[in-house]
Order: sequence, then structure tokens, then C-alpha cells
Amino acid sequence: MRDIATLAGVSITTVSRVANGRPDVSEETREAVLRVMRKHGFSSNRSARALAGGRTGLIGFTVPLLTESYFNAIVSGAAEALYAQDRRLVLCPTHHEHAREVSLLERLIGGTTDGAILLLPEESSAELARLQSLRFPFVVADPRAPLPDGVPCISADHSAGARAAVDHLLELGHRRIGCIAGTRGFVATEERLLGYTLALAARSINFDPELVGGTDFKTSTGYAVARDMLALPAPPTAIFACNDNLAVGAMRAAFERGLQIPRDLSVVGFDDAGLARNVFPRLTTVRQPLEELGRTAVSLLSRLIDRQRTEALRVHLATRLVVRETTGPAAA
Repeated sequence: MRDIATLAGVSITTVSRVANGRPDVSEETREAVLRVMRKHGFSSNRSARALAGGRTGLIGFTVPLLTESYFNAIVSGAAEALYAQDRRLVLCPTHHEHAREVSLLERLIGGTTDGAILLLPEESSAELARLQSLRFPFVVADPRAPLPDGVPCISADHSAGARAAVDHLLELGHRRIGCIAGTRGFVATEERLLGYTLALAARSINFDPELVGGTDFKTSTGYAVARDMLALPAPPTAIFACNDNLAVGAMRAAFERGLQIPRDLSVVGFDDAGLARNVFPRLTTVRQPLEELGRTAVSLLSRLIDRQRTEALRVHLATRLVVRETTGPAAA
């Protein structure tokens, strides 16, 4: 490090910051140091760095599934941000199993990682409080349940996104708008339902329980709920689904009844994780900044690991309505 500092014309402290991926170095200085390291064949040794500074450079990431594009986008954003810091991701699939997640976290706490990102964690508030008492740095991404104060958390603004989706349908003249909810009790589900009801209330439209249903985020549930809604004596002219899987299930139910989308039924989803662009017609949906969610979780976690001052432990990222081909004016 002394040699690199001399050749680059900087202090040993600056070289240490660059080698450890610290953010408090200008890009110009960082590139100058890295150029010297590449030219003379210097490289940082992760094991030696761990012995010297008590850091492994590894970040645990508990994730329910790796088969869903929704989760993959968040993981991709986090991995990209960690790579820029010369840190690496340790993926820990939990398959929505609480016991497996607790076991994985016990291993992560044992010194194998410097911190962790918990995506849709199964842990209770008491278990998260225990992690904090052990002074293990972690950030919750997209929380499953409401979190106690002081738990660092990154999520999208679900309520505002849902309200934008329903406002879009209302502006198109729809008044009978169904809502296919996801798993009840989840923060995302309840906030999206709140956005739905607020949008209706703003237009003085009464909440109709016949037009709300759903138990999980699966395509089959979207199909079953939409099939029942469309069989009502006064069926909805539009459906807001709380994720894209549910929306695609609703589209299938509409096609089976001989309905054309959007002429006979408008459909809006939520997430825009890839599926929305690959169905026909292409799905109007609310875009969550999924990769940004992963990157922001890494940024906050890095500050916690480095004991840096953090302005906010709760971050809500803005969503955006993406209008495509599944929404149109209400039929006369």
C-alpha cells in the first residue's frame, strides 16, 4: 500500500479507502489509484483484508426465490452496487421457510459476512430486534410485515403507485373497478389496497366488497378471482391487480369469456418486472424501481457497516405508471 501511495501521489489512507471500496474518495483519485494497481500488478487480498480489518467483503442476501424476475431484478441491482465497492454477494434462498431463514442468518452472523440484506424476511419483530442487539448490520428490503422503529428498511411507495393506477382507470371513465389483492397482511398488499380505496373515495365512489378478492400473488389466483368478478350481474369494466402475475391471470379469464382487452375490459398490474412487456396485449402496469431498490439497500447497508452517519433509516422509492395496451376508455 505504501508503494501504491507513492506511485499514485496519494496518502496510504486514500489507498486503503480505494482498496476497501469506500465511497469517500473522488472518482478521479480512485481511478488514479486503480490505474497504478493495474499497471504494477497489485491486487487486494480478501482474506488478508479480513484478518487486518475484521472484514470479509461478503454481504449475505436472503431471498425467497430465484425463479421470479421480481426477485432477480432486486438481486441484480444489489450485486452491481456491491461489485463497484469490491464486495461480493452471498445468496441465501429461503423458499419462504422461516426455519431455513433463521438458520441461514445464524451462519451469516457467525463472522462469514459483514452484513446482510433481507428481502421479504420471515423474521418477527423480536427476531429482528435480536439481530440489532448483536450489532449485526442489516437492511430489510420490501418488508413483509410492519417493522418496529429503528429497523433500516427500503421499499417502494406502494400506496401512491396503486392510486396512480386507479386514477388512470377513473380518468378513462371506469367506475366499476375490481381489485385483485395479493397475500393479505403483507405491507405491499395492504398499502396497494389503501391506494385503491383512496382513489375511489376521491371520486366519491363507494367501496364494493364484491369487487375485491385474492389470497396470494399467483397467476392462478388472478384467473380465479377475475372469473368470479366477470360473472357478476354487474361485472367490473376494469381490474387493478396488485402484481403482474395476477393481472395476467385476469386477462386469461377475460379471454375465456370472449372479452377483448381493452375494448371490453381494462387491466392494470403492478411491478413491471418483465412479464408485463412479454404478454399480448402488453400490460399497463406500475413500475417499481426494483434494481434501484437493490442498489439503495446496498448503499444504506454500507453506511451501517462503515459506521457512517445515515440521514434516514426508512427509504420509500417512487413508482411510475407505465401505460401500454391493456387500458382504454370504458365501454358506453
